[in-house]
Amino acid sequence: MTKTSFPTRRQMLAHVATLATAALAVPRALAQTRTPITVYKDASCGCCGKWVEHMDASGFRCAVFNSNMAEVHAKHKIPAELQSCHTAVIGAYVIEGHVPAADVKKFLAQKPAGILGLTIPGMPQSAPGMDAVPFQPYTVLTFTAAGKTAVFTRHTKA
Repeated sequence: MTKTSFPTRRQMLAHVATLATAALAVPRALAQTRTPITVYKDASCGCCGKWVEHMDASGFRCAVFNSNMAEVHAKHKIPAELQSCHTAVIGAYVIEGHVPAADVKKFLAQKPAGILGLTIPGMPQSAPGMDAVPFQPYTVLTFTAAGKTAVFTRHTKA
């Protein structure tokens, strides 16, 4: 018959300390994996804040700045017909308007050459942050610095 040995009190405390340290490290590690995004918006716009909440909840870390949107649009070469109420910048890419987080993630994974970013011109009522019911279809476009667009995603149902 073998004798079972039990951990000493010191060993147990060391084990508990290791587990506690590991548990505290998990939220820190998760926070570090969030993709940083800079959002420029008009100070009076309420729907932009809802879009920021959507992005934060989807794994992005938003830094938000109230800005003169005419200047932001000019700086980032966003043609008037593609503009919306807020502009976000992720690395070298521009996200204009209420683009869903899933589309942003898909776009960033593809890293398309020659594309400046994604846009939803205007303010589609069913896009994230607007959230109108019943659902109204909308289209997300890619765009180049010259303003050339192509369909990226068609959203036809909630």
